[in-house]
Amino acid sequence: MIRNYRNKALQLFATSGDGSKLPVQNEDKIRILLARLDASVKPDDMLLPGFGFHGLQGKPKRYAVKVNKNFRITFGWSEEDAIDVDIEDYH
Repeated sequence: MIRNYRNKALQLFATSGDGSKLPVQNEDKIRILLARLDASVKPDDMLLPGFGFHGLQGKPKRYAVKVNKNFRITFGWSEEDAIDVDIEDYH
């Protein structure tokens, strides 16, 4: 389950479907990624074809899934919940 968001635009999209403030207009893919993340009980549940799931370096441990060429949804993990879910431009 997603416990909290770092990015207010992503939280608005997740709670109301309003994607107007997202930095990237790929709402269908973001919706799929967030739904799967919300249903996940461990980070490896995101290891699916096309998601580009990978761990990030640093502490605390974070993970990323691919939205498109530049953007990723990043998140941390605590117990069975995704935390600090964000959308970031890698380039």
